Amino acid sequence: MLKDKLIKEFAAAVGPANVLTSEVDRQAYSYDAAVLPSVMPALVVRPESSQALGRAIHLCGQNGLPITVRGSGTNLSGGTIPDKRDGVVILTNALNKILEINEEDLYAVVQPGVITAKFAAAVAARGLFYPPDPGSQAVSTLGGNVAENAGGLRGLKYGVTKDYVMGLTFFDTNGDLVKSGAKTVKCVTGLNLTGLMVGSEGTLGVFNEIILKLIPPPQTQRAMMVVFDQVAQASETVAAIIAHKIVPVTLEFLDNFTIRAVEDFSRAGLPVTAAALLLIEVDGHPAQVAEEADQVAELCRQMGASLVQVAGSAEERNKVWEARRAALSALARRKPTTVLEDATVPRSKIPAMIRVIEDVARKYGLTIGTFGHAGDGNLHPTILTDRRDKAEWAKVELAIDDIFEAALNLGGTLSGEHGIGLAKAKYLERETSKATIFYSRSLKRALDPQYILNPGKIIGE
Repeated sequence: MLKDKLIKEFAAAVGPANVLTSEVDRQAYSYDAAVLPSVMPALVVRPESSQALGRAIHLCGQNGLPITVRGSGTNLSGGTIPDKRDGVVILTNALNKILEINEEDLYAVVQPGVITAKFAAAVAARGLFYPPDPGSQAVSTLGGNVAENAGGLRGLKYGVTKDYVMGLTFFDTNGDLVKSGAKTVKCVTGLNLTGLMVGSEGTLGVFNEIILKLIPPPQTQRAMMVVFDQVAQASETVAAIIAHKIVPVTLEFLDNFTIRAVEDFSRAGLPVTAAALLLIEVDGHPAQVAEEADQVAELCRQMGASLVQVAGSAEERNKVWEARRAALSALARRKPTTVLEDATVPRSKIPAMIRVIEDVARKYGLTIGTFGHAGDGNLHPTILTDRRDKAEWAKVELAIDDIFEAALNLGGTLSGEHGIGLAKAKYLERETSKATIFYSRSLKRALDPQYILNPGKIIGE
């Protein structure tokens, strides 16, 4: 615990009601969605204004206190687990204002604690579109999305969070405000600090305000569910669609285990006997949508699909997509521990990666449900286990090693959208190089000489 004098200083900085010191409160912010040991912070603070946020960071800097910034705690790589050295968790859930939605210049300005889905809905109410849609969008915050460079179902066509961040302001370790980017379409003023901050996982600064690009919504959509009797046919169809230069807005894969879990959970009418499903949507101009939908459907049939079912209404379309978004929740009900990974490969390597996951499951006798954004190579092999079973957990750790090794051997990456955090830091040199780690640590030391901004994440100590 911190000294009473310092706790009083935090109370003066953010207000007494926004300083949480009890063990119950601190325990609530000791973990995130990653399957990693929890670490209880020394203190939790909840600034309600930019000024209070700056003051809290300044106090941490003055006293060398490690900072972990936390939105909703949906992080899947341990990025919001506090540091062991009297860490301070700074909550952003009170910094939840949409400050501006500009319909003329197509941008918005938000605070980091705004919930992703609420922002998307507010933008849609103005006749505009914010495409990034992580699976956790109902609870995850925009600050967390930017920190992790979150993706989502629409990433194949529309890109990920980094493609929509025009600029931001953030606090350095002294609590001083740094500005980067602009509300203009073009901006090359100074170093690209915006690009540096996106995906930095809280290790280089603390977000204050974020400028996000908006776009016009598509005129129409057409969604389809494609059923396959063999997993190989489904995975090869993904590669074939991309090879034919067709870019759907979404191209999602579910294996049989996931299909059955989702149907049991959501009762969406999914075919539980299917070996695999592809959920596909195209959008844009009505004529283009009609043409591309027909092309995709015909290609799926050529690749061996046993059924191509086009959604006949918006209600039917939404029901299927809501079921897909429930995949993780559905799988998590099956066992006490759920390990969700996101190793990502070039899209042409999807068939090979799915075979690897199946082989790993057999090799270690594990239950692995696989779903994900197959159209951009981002699969989510989800291992269902019980961490209290030490023998099985040892197999899980070996299985994860094998999955990452295979992804890298196929020219892929450790993470498509979940980040590195604590969970994958040990693999980073395998994908990059010693020089990359050294360069990154040198940058970290220059910007954070006390090593207090989310220490230990990404590049280790």
